[in-house]
Amino acid sequence: MTPRIDDLYDIALPQQPAVSPAGEAVFVLRRADRDADRDVRALWRAEGPLTSGPADWAPAWSPDGRTIAFLRAAGGPPQLWLLPMCGEADPEKSAEPVTALPLGAGPARWSPDGTRIAFTAPVPAGPIDLDAPVEIDRLDYQADGAGLLRSVTTQVHVLDLATGTVTQVTSRHRHTGDPAWSPDGARLAFPAALDDDTDLTGNLAAYVLDLETGEDRVVLDGSAGPVTWTPDGRALLVVGRADTRAGHAGLLLVPLDAGRVVDLAAGLDRNVMPGETGYPGARPQVTGDGSAVVFCVRDAGRTDLYRVELDGGPARRVLGGPGHVVSGAALAPDGTLVAVVSGPASFGDVVRVEPDGAARTLYDGGRPLLAYQERVFTVADGTTVHGWLLRDPAASGPQPLLLDIHGGPHNAWSGSADLARLYHQVLAARGWTVLLLNTRGSDGYGEAHYTATYGVWGEADARDFLDPLDELVNEGVADPARLAVTGYSYGGYMTCYLTAHDDRFAAAVAGAPVSDVTAMVGTADLGHHIGVRELAAEPWAEPERYAAMSPLSRVGAVRTPTLLLQGMADLRCPMGQSQQWFAALRERRVPARMVLYPGASHDFVLVGRPSHRADYNRRVVDWVTREEH
Repeated sequence: MTPRIDDLYDIALPQQPAVSPAGEAVFVLRRADRDADRDVRALWRAEGPLTSGPADWAPAWSPDGRTIAFLRAAGGPPQLWLLPMCGEADPEKSAEPVTALPLGAGPARWSPDGTRIAFTAPVPAGPIDLDAPVEIDRLDYQADGAGLLRSVTTQVHVLDLATGTVTQVTSRHRHTGDPAWSPDGARLAFPAALDDDTDLTGNLAAYVLDLETGEDRVVLDGSAGPVTWTPDGRALLVVGRADTRAGHAGLLLVPLDAGRVVDLAAGLDRNVMPGETGYPGARPQVTGDGSAVVFCVRDAGRTDLYRVELDGGPARRVLGGPGHVVSGAALAPDGTLVAVVSGPASFGDVVRVEPDGAARTLYDGGRPLLAYQERVFTVADGTTVHGWLLRDPAASGPQPLLLDIHGGPHNAWSGSADLARLYHQVLAARGWTVLLLNTRGSDGYGEAHYTATYGVWGEADARDFLDPLDELVNEGVADPARLAVTGYSYGGYMTCYLTAHDDRFAAAVAGAPVSDVTAMVGTADLGHHIGVRELAAEPWAEPERYAAMSPLSRVGAVRTPTLLLQGMADLRCPMGQSQQWFAALRERRVPARMVLYPGASHDFVLVGRPSHRADYNRRVVDWVTREEH
C-alpha cells in the first residue's frame, strides 16, 4: 500500500489507558473527522466503543470499579461526567454530567473511598470582558493554546458526589496542577506557583493541603510536576527537580517530615517522562502492594516503563525496547498493566500485560510501513550522534535526502511510526531518504548531552547535523545536489540557522521557527524562562551572545528557497518569527513562501484541525520535491 498524506484520516490513535481494580481496561481512541474538520475522541474497550464521543477523554475508574469519570465537551467547555459500569448493555445511556462550571473542568481524581472527586478548573477573578483593556503586570499573562489569560487562574476543586456540591479548595495559588489524594482522603497534594515572582523564577512548588483546616504548606521548592503519594501517606513522589535549573526531571521521594529528598531514578541518568502533548511517557504509579513505583524514562529514542522499589535500589525496565515508545500506562492493584505503545510498524497499540508477564494486544494500530534504519555517527569533535534513516530497502545509489530536525531542543526522535509526520513515509516511497538525528540537546542520552546546547544554540549542535550529511554523501547514500532540511519549533530554528551558515541545501521548510532569539524571549509565552534557563542570560545582558545565536543576524547569507509554515495563534514561537524571516528573504529575492494557519497554536501539527495537519504534511512534500529548486 502506497503511503498517502490522507492516511491521516484513516488512522486512529489510542490514548489515555485506564484500568479498573479488577483489571478491566478502557482507553481513548482519537481519529480525524474529515467532514467536521476536527478530531473525534471516544472511550473504547477491547470489544469496541464505550461512548460515542465526539469529545470524550480522560477516563478514571472509581475505587470500587463500578463507575468511570471522564471529560466530555458537549457543545461547551469540558465537564465531568459519570459512566456507570454495572453490567448494562449500553452504559452510555446512563451517563450524566456532574459539573457545570463556566470555564469547564479538568480530569477526575477519585478520593480513596470513592465519595469525592478532586480536579482542577479555570477560575476568573471577576467577570471577563473580552473588549476591555488587558492590564498586565506579570510575565505569565499568556499561554499557548489559551491566549491572554486575563484574570483566569487554575484552582483545585472537590466534588461531593452525595450532594453534588463543588467546592473550590485553593485560591491563593496561581495555576495549580492536578491534585492527588492522600491515602486517608484528608489531604490533597498538587504542584502550584504561589510566590509573587514565580513568573520570573519559574519556581513551581509541591504543596500539601489539609482539607479540614484549609491550610497548605510547601513540601518541595523547585520545579514540581505530577505528584502522587506513598501508601503510608508519609511522603510524596514528585516528577521534577529540587531547583529551577533546566535539566533532567527526576522521580523524587519527598518526605513530609522535611527529611532528605531522594531521586529514585538518579542511577539511570535519564529524564523521567510523565507524558504531555508532544512528549511521551506516563504518570508514575505505585504498585498495588505499595512496595514500588512504575514510571517512564526516555533512553536512546525509545520511551520505556521502569520499576523501582520505594526503599531504593536499581530501577529495571518492565516494558519497552528499541524503536518503541510508551505514551500512557495504567496499573491495576494486582499488577495488571495496560499501556499504549507505538513502534516502527504501529502508530499505537494498546497492550495488556498480566502479572505473570503474559501480554496480549487489546487494540492493534499496526500499518504496513517502511522501517527506520538505526545509525550512529561520530562527528568531528568525537561526539556520538544517534539517528535513523528511512528509505526504501530496495533502493540503491544516491537519493535525494531530507534532514528533519526535532523540536525542544530537548525532544527526541524514536524510530517509531509518526502520524504528525506522514511526509516521512510519503517521501521514502517516492525515492527519498529521510534522516533523523538526536544531536546534542536531545533527550535520552544523559544530562550532559541534554544540557550541551545551553547558551550556545546552533553553535553547539550544527556540526551534529552537517557531519552526518557529509558521511552519507561520501557513502553514496545521499545526492549532494538534492539535500533538503526541515524542522518544527527548535527544528524550525535550526533550519533557519543551518541555511544561514551553510548553502548545501536545495530546499528548506521551517515550521514555527525562531529566527530572532531576542524577540522570542520578549514575546513568547515561555520566552523569559527560555532566556534565563536555555540561553543562559537575558538578551540585554549579553546582546552579542544573542546575536550569535539568532539566524536573523546572518540572513544575508541565505540562498536556500524556503517555505515557512506558521500557526497564527502560536504563542510559543510567535508568528512574528516567521514574518521576520520571510520579509528578509523576500527583500533579498530569495525564493520564499509563508503559509499562515488561522487559529492554530504551536501544537496544531499534533492536535489542530485535521485539514491543517494534512496541509502541513502535503506542503512539506511539495516544496522539497519541486523541480525548479
